Amino acid sequence: MAESTATRTAAWSNWAGNQRGVATAVLRPSSVDEAAEQIRRAAETGERIRPVGSGHSFTPVAVSDGQRMDLTRLAIDVRVDVDRRLVTVPAAMTLREVNALLAGHRLALPNLGDIDAQTVAGAISTGTHGTGATYGGLATFVEALTLLTATGELLRCSAEEHPEVFDAARVALGSLGVLVEVTLRCVDAFVLLAHERPASLDAVLAQLPDLVDAHDHLEFFWFPYTDRVQLKTNDRVPVDDRPLSRWRGWLDDDFLANTVFAGACRLGRAVPGLAPGISAISARALSERRYTGRSDAVFCSPRRVRFLEMEYALPREALAEALAAVRRIIDGLPFKVLFPVEVRFSAGDGIWLSPAYGRDSAYLALHQYVGMPFEPYFRAFEAVATGLGGRPHWGKLHWRDAASLATAYPRWPDFQRIRAHLDPHRTFTTPYLTSLLG
Repeated sequence: MAESTATRTAAWSNWAGNQRGVATAVLRPSSVDEAAEQIRRAAETGERIRPVGSGHSFTPVAVSDGQRMDLTRLAIDVRVDVDRRLVTVPAAMTLREVNALLAGHRLALPNLGDIDAQTVAGAISTGTHGTGATYGGLATFVEALTLLTATGELLRCSAEEHPEVFDAARVALGSLGVLVEVTLRCVDAFVLLAHERPASLDAVLAQLPDLVDAHDHLEFFWFPYTDRVQLKTNDRVPVDDRPLSRWRGWLDDDFLANTVFAGACRLGRAVPGLAPGISAISARALSERRYTGRSDAVFCSPRRVRFLEMEYALPREALAEALAAVRRIIDGLPFKVLFPVEVRFSAGDGIWLSPAYGRDSAYLALHQYVGMPFEPYFRAFEAVATGLGGRPHWGKLHWRDAASLATAYPRWPDFQRIRAHLDPHRTFTTPYLTSLLG
């Protein structure tokens, strides 16, 4: 096989640095036909293939014990249909690149999370989401997708073509095949008014149903060892008339949120007893601000402080109980927590393995600074979340297995049926996926 399409080096690690692996070979196809041939050859020889994105999952979901497939060289035509508000892009394109492409055509994705470094395939396959009570995760914006199956067949799926595969493959962790192309439904470009302000946790929880209903997008961050939160809302407005100054943007998003926060985390890691005071100072240091901007620029922020994360999608009515449990867990830990706890919201959807399948959800995310203990903290919350009917974000740390997850997803048997049909010899599996999906 040519050196340009397969190499035998290939040490790999994810963004957080907690997952590492070395594949038996790295495949870099430049065409769909070449990728299909590589998949057929692997299936015939019993080799395994793992497609990878940009490494922004905290789990071993991208770690391969076989060949790794890098799709960044794959030649896929970008197609923009402005009138129908549809864009077709390579699955390996990053969200940042998609956002720039759409802005050039005065289009935008309806919602985004807070980072844009993920590939489209990685983001939708792991159930990535933003916040907004009437908005689903990014996979709900998928109008169609093209999948290379374990036989090398090119399968185009949508609500009209192979609808069951479509419902399974939008969130499938790469277990059904290799996504090569995705068509996304967009909206006209829009401006957001961002309002960020400190508040007390009790006040926010008391008003939460009204706050969620009153805003297009709402989230908040609770600072451990305090009663303080940072409340963030984003609402659509007609004009960009309050842009954030370059100085204020640098001060808040680069200097305070990254440089200063990184220093505070390093101090807290070195002297854990200072963590409660650092959290209190961090909560008080964040001031109120309002500004307008292009939607993706408001949704997405730079994230340079490394951390580990667990996130659970919960029935929305279980949020208060879950937060109370998190507070008790943190107070009882033998170590300190240096990152705030994040809460977001999403609408339910009909994607079989979406964490928000069939119900409006509240997402509660725990973070811990790299190099700090985290497992007892995360495991204690996972026990609570599981008892409340929670489902883990597929790209965030958790310890659930196939037996546990099967009871959490009503369409689990249907997903397994589709998987057995499309990948009967498990060409696309890994040890982690075997534990996770069976």
